[in-house]
Amino acid sequence: MLSFKLCLAASAITVGIFGATSTVQAQNLKGSVAVDGSSTVYPITEAVAEEFRSEAPKVRVTVGISGTGGGFKRFVIGETDISDASRPIKDKEYNAAIENGIEFIEIPVAYDGLSIVINKENTWAKDITVEEIRKIYLEKHAAETWKDVRADWPDIEIKVFGAGTDSGTYDYFHEVLGKKESVRPDMSTSEDDNVLVTGVSGNKGAIGFFGCAYYFENMDKLGVVAVVNKDGQAVKPSATTVEDGSYNPFSRPLFIYVNADSADRPEVDAFVNFYLDNAGDLADEVGYVRLPSEVYDTARQRYGNRVTGSCYWDDKMQPVKGPVTQVYTAE
Repeated sequence: MLSFKLCLAASAITVGIFGATSTVQAQNLKGSVAVDGSSTVYPITEAVAEEFRSEAPKVRVTVGISGTGGGFKRFVIGETDISDASRPIKDKEYNAAIENGIEFIEIPVAYDGLSIVINKENTWAKDITVEEIRKIYLEKHAAETWKDVRADWPDIEIKVFGAGTDSGTYDYFHEVLGKKESVRPDMSTSEDDNVLVTGVSGNKGAIGFFGCAYYFENMDKLGVVAVVNKDGQAVKPSATTVEDGSYNPFSRPLFIYVNADSADRPEVDAFVNFYLDNAGDLADEVGYVRLPSEVYDTARQRYGNRVTGSCYWDDKMQPVKGPVTQVYTAE
């Protein structure tokens, strides 16, 4: 991991924003905070930004949605202060940051599930296996009709939608299906999940995938398919099934990555501390699932000590796998 660095200038403002003198110090903060990245993480970050604006109205917080990969491209060259990510940073992104002298602090902020959504008129697909999802989405299968997927499903053409190829949602979905195999090239993709909602809701034979928060927000427009998990149970995404892990393999943690130099600026430091203090409540509010309190406690400790690097890569840059409660640890 990258060496950690202590912030010498921000401690007073951290105490001030959330202590007895919060109103005065927050009102006096000035500057800007630039955030970009995952469209999946966008709703919670934007909710935090809106609440923070009421505390620090002179600070300009901008939140973009260029996708996890697109956000990291900007972040690793120092264009943004914070990068929203719906997956851990990749090794090539990590190495690019090192090459460009960018140290970062990794902070998980919520759980999300990846929902498999269908048109409301689809009455046949009550549940689906990962292998059947592969039949639909992988190029080597590229099922043309629902009957091609399961013999007792109707002979209705499948219209395939999915998250943009520069998104962490796409990366995660592709990883579950198998990174060594190509996704079908005729899939309609978008970095904007609202475009996918419109596409799936407008075609009876459509199927798509994106973060559960967008499904929860659009349940009146879309149906969702229960995914058969590793125990053979057909499970739909919900706050309970995402948190307890039964909605597998399509549940995951969400992250923000903070430029360590940016964290030395009082307005960025205040925003990140505000994010950490409110992430759980706002995650619930916008349709995500709060992390266990011990994960937020670890995040506060790592951020407070300016521990840089990623818990998802070891000292030899080998990937570290496992649930966030095991992988994300204090130093």
